[in-house]
Amino acid sequence: MTLAAGVLAGLVRPVAAVAGLGIWVPGLPAPQGSKRHVGRGVMVESSKHVKPWREAVKWAAREAADASSWEMADGPVVLSVVFLFIRPKSHYGTGKNSGVLKKDAPIYITRKPDLSKLIRSTEDALVDAGVIRDDSLIVEIAAFKRYGKNQGAQIWIGTLQNN
Repeated sequence: MTLAAGVLAGLVRPVAAVAGLGIWVPGLPAPQGSKRHVGRGVMVESSKHVKPWREAVKWAAREAADASSWEMADGPVVLSVVFLFIRPKSHYGTGKNSGVLKKDAPIYITRKPDLSKLIRSTEDALVDAGVIRDDSLIVEIAAFKRYGKNQGAQIWIGTLQNN
């Protein structure tokens, strides 16, 4: 066993959530990261898409929470997010091959936005929505960027016992 495998074996344990909340958020997932200075100590988000994305997450989370009698998470939380993006037209053939995925079209999204910055904007929106008290409560994350037919994010939040 390698040193890394030994360390991981000590950290990883099966997760059994006590309660869970599933949320579908339609829209363009946007990263929250860099801010720029506009003068007089004022900082603004570099991406104009952050605010609409956070609002979409907030409202979808509130709607899902209300529909499921979800209580605000106030203990350890596991978060799973699949960010979905529509493939660019350049991934498809033209003419008689219109709509057919090219053989060399990538499987994975290896371009911006950064996955960590997508997670940041989504976590903050979940806190703003009142479904998680603070993003420091998130103890495990599984996150993915994938191509899909619809743009948005599938989010799952699970609360964990802390004993």
